[in-house]
Amino acid sequence: MNKVIIVGVDGSETSRRAAQRAAELAVESDSQLIVMTAFSKTATERIEIGDDAWEVSTKDQAEATADTVARSLAAIGADIEIVAMRGKPANALVAEAKRRKAHLIVVGNRGVQGASRVFGSIARDVLQHAPCDVHVVKTV
Repeated sequence: MNKVIIVGVDGSETSRRAAQRAAELAVESDSQLIVMTAFSKTATERIEIGDDAWEVSTKDQAEATADTVARSLAAIGADIEIVAMRGKPANALVAEAKRRKAHLIVVGNRGVQGASRVFGSIARDVLQHAPCDVHVVKTV
């Protein structure tokens, strides 16, 4: 198995549907699936409840999002890895695809309807800059 599929997730229903399809494609093509999310800053928040305290960073939250999606896909049987990367989502997906020599990036189509909603969409940016094929999952 040396093929890689990368799917971008953000916790939305759209990204969950894209991840579902990406997992199915990974199993069909005997590929590793990278469930990836991006975060914008490295801020850390301190959460205190009673005597307990936790330091939670945006990276931790991003990893938790990717992990939740990955766990929901376990029954499909794909080989799944999670990644959280700092940066804008489209840039992070493209960079990871280049780094891993991915053969496919999967994204949902939220924000791709109508001319006014296309500009600035993650799917459009990935389509323009991807080093590999891009599968846009119809989710809405």
